[in-house]
Amino acid sequence: MSRLKTPTDKVFLNKVTHTVRTAQAVLQYGVGAMVDFPDQTLMTAAPEYWDDKIIHIHDERLEKMLHVDFFGMPGGKDEFWQGISYVRFPQWYFCPKCRRFQPLVKWVQEYRHKATAKQKEQNPHMKRPRCLECRKDLVVSRVVSVCLQGHIDDFPWVQWVHRKNSGGEKQICADPELTFETGATASAGLEGLIVRCKTCKAKASLSGAFDRNAFAKLGEEFRCTGNMPWKNQKVKCDDFPRAMQRGASSVYFPKIVSSLVIPPYSNKANLLIEQSMGYKECLIRIADYDQDERDERIKKRLDEWSSKISIQTSIDVQRVKKILERRLLGSTEEFEDEGVDAGIKYRAEEYEALTGKIPTQELDSHDFLQEVMNVAKYNIPGLKGVTLVHKIREVRALTGFTRINPPGSSISGEGVTGFVSVKEPYTNWYPAYEVRGEGIFVEFDDQMIEQWVSNNTDVTRRANVLNDNYSITYLSEISQRIITPKFLLLHTLAHLLIRQLSFECGYSAASLRERIYCGTEDDGYIMAGILIYTASGDSEGTLGGLVRQGYPDTLPQIFRKAIAKGQLCSNDPVCISSEGQGRDALNLGACHACVLLPETSCEEFNVFLDRGVVIGTFDNEGIGFYSDWLANSTKK
Repeated sequence: MSRLKTPTDKVFLNKVTHTVRTAQAVLQYGVGAMVDFPDQTLMTAAPEYWDDKIIHIHDERLEKMLHVDFFGMPGGKDEFWQGISYVRFPQWYFCPKCRRFQPLVKWVQEYRHKATAKQKEQNPHMKRPRCLECRKDLVVSRVVSVCLQGHIDDFPWVQWVHRKNSGGEKQICADPELTFETGATASAGLEGLIVRCKTCKAKASLSGAFDRNAFAKLGEEFRCTGNMPWKNQKVKCDDFPRAMQRGASSVYFPKIVSSLVIPPYSNKANLLIEQSMGYKECLIRIADYDQDERDERIKKRLDEWSSKISIQTSIDVQRVKKILERRLLGSTEEFEDEGVDAGIKYRAEEYEALTGKIPTQELDSHDFLQEVMNVAKYNIPGLKGVTLVHKIREVRALTGFTRINPPGSSISGEGVTGFVSVKEPYTNWYPAYEVRGEGIFVEFDDQMIEQWVSNNTDVTRRANVLNDNYSITYLSEISQRIITPKFLLLHTLAHLLIRQLSFECGYSAASLRERIYCGTEDDGYIMAGILIYTASGDSEGTLGGLVRQGYPDTLPQIFRKAIAKGQLCSNDPVCISSEGQGRDALNLGACHACVLLPETSCEEFNVFLDRGVVIGTFDNEGIGFYSDWLANSTKK
């Protein structure tokens, strides 16, 4: 199996100006994404180039599901004096004064030819791209070419200016020297962006460059180059790419897999074993084993490893051995049961932990501490249980990305057209980071919800409208799903509660996050609950501000206010009467004025929402799950 090439030159960048947060390095600026730093734009390199700059974190369930040994969290300056690796992309830069436009390789060659001996000694690679003639910082190209298969390259400037020459097509000259000019006014549009070749006098604007089939119309010369700059590789690709703005959101869609660390995987013994040097040595050895002999070789050394780790952690050797057997030899097929969706089964384990269905001997937990409340004290119809989670740890792993189209709702993204894994097959870890916080879990009465659905046919009709809208979207081609009235209810309630909690507990809405637990008999597990928890990894809200709102003296009032505010929208009656709004018309009575949240807070990116199933509509006020409760509260 071929491995990635080792880079010959590494340039160390300024730690102040070239810094991103840990969460950014995994999410929006993950592997394959471009990062705009003050002096240049770089792309985050493949994890194999910075595997010695990570902090090992573990989530046993997620490791088994994704078939890896651990997760790597990018280390900060306190752990490593060097950070994660980047590559220079895009390559094309122009000088804002003389307007010369050429690849960075040529700018560096020019620098090495014209720079003084002292400059070349101190800065041989031209860390900060500059035009030595004009003494101006270079400006990176704003346009790149992107392929549906995940490839990305610079816009074909040389080919474009000669093929689209305003005076007719020209052959590419022997030594093209380009300039990049912009229109005198901001309203000039693409016609005002002019590329010239000084050598042969060719001239072309960018008019039509962003058309979907612009390159396909120009022929074979404009096929995708198969470029993957994040790992310094090229492959053969027969697709035609599309020109896109460098900063467009559709250039990079990260696929993030999220998991809560729950008992028994969160107990103190597991934590001590994970942090021991003996366990890290085990993983290093196991990484070199062939897959067909892995289990046999682990069994032969299990006693030796257990004894060593037992000494390091002061945990009974038999308990260590039992945990190692579960972690290293446990089957990964537990999430692959026939007839049961892996995502549903994964959530079902968390659901059982949050509803308190865990043996008491497993509750010796460092990362998971909960308090099951007496639901009778809340006096909220439809509630079956309330659990206050005082401690919770969430691991978010980056498994890959897509370009142009989003990756859908599949667990890891594998099998989706255009999905690109961030790691090589031989790499045994994914980039990830962890969030520690607190949360409120609310379980609803599934039988009451099913009775409500059966008594209100209009509720099913509203869900079917969204299903019809979803069936004609791109996402339906890669991820088949059915939106049920129960899911609409739970999801909309989660949004209303988060909006209200942001006023009550001091958290901003962007600092809270939802987790929806919805399953039916057909799915294999019956679930009806929502978890609202802190989603930011900094110090905000570490004093229990969210959990405090979950006690019987506060939550009923918050719940009632959240439902009542669902009746109000400045866009009504247009909003509540809508048959499809928002992205791909996948919302009904939901807009930014009433229900929508920051997209980082929503699992579904602000779709599949409808106030009508919660509080009713203008045409039928009684169909909402909480219509009667709200009407009775108003009378009182």
